[in-house]
Amino acid sequence: MFIDEVKIYVKAGDGGNGCVSFRREKYIPRGGPNGGDGGNGGDIIIRADINLNTLLDLRYQQHYFADRGVHGRGSDRHGRRGNNYIIKIPVGTIVKKVEGSEILADLVEDQQEVVVVKGGKGGRGNARFKSSINRAPRYAEDGLAGEECWLRLELKILADVGIIGYPNAGKSTLICKISSARPKIADYPFTTLVPNLGMVSTGEFQSFVAADIPGLIEGAHKGKGLGTRFLRHIERTKLLLHVIDMSAGDKKRDPISDFSTLNQELYHFNKELASRPQVIAANKIDLPQAMERFNQYKTSLGKLNHKIFPISAVTGEGIKPLLDYIMEMLSKVKGVR
Repeated sequence: MFIDEVKIYVKAGDGGNGCVSFRREKYIPRGGPNGGDGGNGGDIIIRADINLNTLLDLRYQQHYFADRGVHGRGSDRHGRRGNNYIIKIPVGTIVKKVEGSEILADLVEDQQEVVVVKGGKGGRGNARFKSSINRAPRYAEDGLAGEECWLRLELKILADVGIIGYPNAGKSTLICKISSARPKIADYPFTTLVPNLGMVSTGEFQSFVAADIPGLIEGAHKGKGLGTRFLRHIERTKLLLHVIDMSAGDKKRDPISDFSTLNQELYHFNKELASRPQVIAANKIDLPQAMERFNQYKTSLGKLNHKIFPISAVTGEGIKPLLDYIMEMLSKVKGVR
């Protein structure tokens, strides 16, 4: 199951209490205070792990606690520090506080980590308070409480190319053709319910990661269809591959209107995302009348100021020039992380 957003509660360990103790040994009168300090509480650390790709485990365990510090003891024995608790999450996860939505970290590298709540400081034992005017202090400090809060974790997939388009435009078929990804493919809308990642190889030592996201429709920013929640997974991409259905299956649909509508949905979600470099893949040209329809709209598509490639995701026609162009564009466009 693909889970890309969870809410968890984290509580760092409390500090151990200081000890009130006095040295009592035969032939050593007035031995003095010897109470040890309490140990500090453990921190809670969130660490990115490249081997994870979903927040599923955190959905079923929402509460996390670090160890508290051990109390101080007599004979100047200090308490042990509490162990840290490490929570592993996928690379590309944003860590936010639920209250105020403060972003604590954006973990985009393997083994990158952040301390989200710190353990409480251990209390001082009475040996710390001995002075020339107070030779036998009978008090010690309690340990401080560890920090605690609710966090929201949001996963944004790390990909170079985001594949967007209307439902049934052929996005999943395309990623199936160009990579080892095997998403569900069927002849009804919204077959793709979660993003799919695929590693695309275009030659020796040349490859990129593509993300196929669920189909968008007009009004998605208002909650229609599957909404725009999954668009967060293409916010880090360098390039958008816009797949347009050129078949004549629905003659009421206009490719230019489809392109404009989806870019409006991108704009409503994130203005910067709508201005990201795009490539247009005019798909399904293997179907009857599709090439004729493409030629009909070719001039209008050319006015969109984006490179257009007529392709067939089923037969593979036109895909190699498309991938070569994408590799060329990726070498020029700066990454967005």
